[in-house]
Amino acid sequence: MTMAYDVFNGDADGICALHQLRLHTPAEAHLITGVKRDIELLRRVPDGAADVLVLDISLDANAGELRRLLDGGARVEYYDHHSADCAFEHPALRLHCDGSPDVCTSILVDRRLGGRHRLWAVTAAFGDNLEPVAQSMAREMGLGDDAIADLAQLGQTINYNAYGECTEDLHIAPEALYREVSGYENPFDFIAASAVYRRLREGYREDCERLHELQPYLERPGGAIYMLPATAWSRRVSGVLANRLAARRDGSSFAVLNERSDGSYLVSVRSGAPSLRSACGLCQQFDSGGGRVAAAGINRLPRQELASFMKRFCEYFELKGTWNDYHPQNS
Repeated sequence: MTMAYDVFNGDADGICALHQLRLHTPAEAHLITGVKRDIELLRRVPDGAADVLVLDISLDANAGELRRLLDGGARVEYYDHHSADCAFEHPALRLHCDGSPDVCTSILVDRRLGGRHRLWAVTAAFGDNLEPVAQSMAREMGLGDDAIADLAQLGQTINYNAYGECTEDLHIAPEALYREVSGYENPFDFIAASAVYRRLREGYREDCERLHELQPYLERPGGAIYMLPATAWSRRVSGVLANRLAARRDGSSFAVLNERSDGSYLVSVRSGAPSLRSACGLCQQFDSGGGRVAAAGINRLPRQELASFMKRFCEYFELKGTWNDYHPQNS
């Protein structure tokens, strides 16, 4: 019985990171993944696991379960670019963490492998909204404009598929998408041949067209908050909206809120000045909040804390105006 586990975020970064490593070192392992915000994945790894590979999920959110596995005799290799304030040393733990704003997990894997499967790292960087980094890596590889555009679309589309409250919101479950990707050594072959990818692109196009209908709930110099309707399409496209807003790079900060089925909110935050006011610095003020300096989120913001979040968002990012201008009417 296989006692190895590959545990990975279901977004572009997690999928591409695992794909690089398994292209380099094939292995039979149980797959554990989920929607993008399903990050407490180590709790699903049973006692007695022998080898555990962890990719692109917060160590801080999994520290207790990580220690359980290590104390139970597991060997763990962990790659991640989120906050790791709870990191610790253990003889059976190989930890590759870097929270720099220009790094994603697939780039950490790319460094470890000496660039052997770099096209997938470029794909992941585009998906993780690291466009300048991805562009630079692609140019260094000698890729032309059309090839770069294809990888950008691939990364963004795979990443888009990870957003939802549950796998039923998605076009394809992350585990199934990884298995589809794993059949292709070269991303350009995947782009050309995969019927799954064609289906994802069409879903991406249809959902993105609806973004034109959206208006900010609150908008002031320095930032804006968007409240999306409680629909599957809006949950799928919330990450695209947040990344497009961040791509303006005008120093503004943004929050995108989706209502969950239990009445709470899923929150995505992008900081316009991450070196001064990190996105995770705001989100960590709330239970289930965390992330990176440029991009962070809150997995479950209770409805009764909505007004408090909006007030803190405005104060934290120093939006101009008074709180009376922002107070939500239906909180």
